[in-house]
Amino acid sequence: MSEEALIDHCSPTLAGIKTGNLFRLAYATKGEMTSSVRGWNKSLRDKGLRVVPLEYRDGYALLYVYRPALLSGDLLCDGARELLCERGYSVEFPDRCVACLAKRLAEQREFPHEIGLFLGYPPEDVRGFIENRQSCKTVGAWKVYGDVNRAEKTFKKYKKCAEIYKKAWREGRSVEQLTVSV
Repeated sequence: MSEEALIDHCSPTLAGIKTGNLFRLAYATKGEMTSSVRGWNKSLRDKGLRVVPLEYRDGYALLYVYRPALLSGDLLCDGARELLCERGYSVEFPDRCVACLAKRLAEQREFPHEIGLFLGYPPEDVRGFIENRQSCKTVGAWKVYGDVNRAEKTFKKYKKCAEIYKKAWREGRSVEQLTVSV
């Protein structure tokens, strides 16, 4: 897995301002991808990050890069807890929730839209998308059904973070150097 892919897709998570990011990455062999994931986990674990392949399909891995400590807090808030419990998740165990999400990805034809909760999206926006996909208030990193002002501030923060991280990486800083310990 290239450092560039992590910088391009995960800067806010690396910076500790976002719970997680999700992206697809091509691989030559599953073993090669598994080895890359192990290497990233080894180098980023002490900074509070985890990389998990949620799915392998057609030469691509769907990778989830996240901060377990932030995910734990996100999943325990009332709106997220309720939404996930409705879908059979055990929110007291975030690792099990991630495993359940991977299982749902493998078994369902429709994408499990509760995945937004694993990315740090507000529960009211995730529920709004699940229940009423057409009438959102605005769109940025996600579709917003709740607090537009808060969401737009967050979108700007993520965009600025990505710009700073891409510039720093181009100037020679490594992913490990750019990853904040949280």
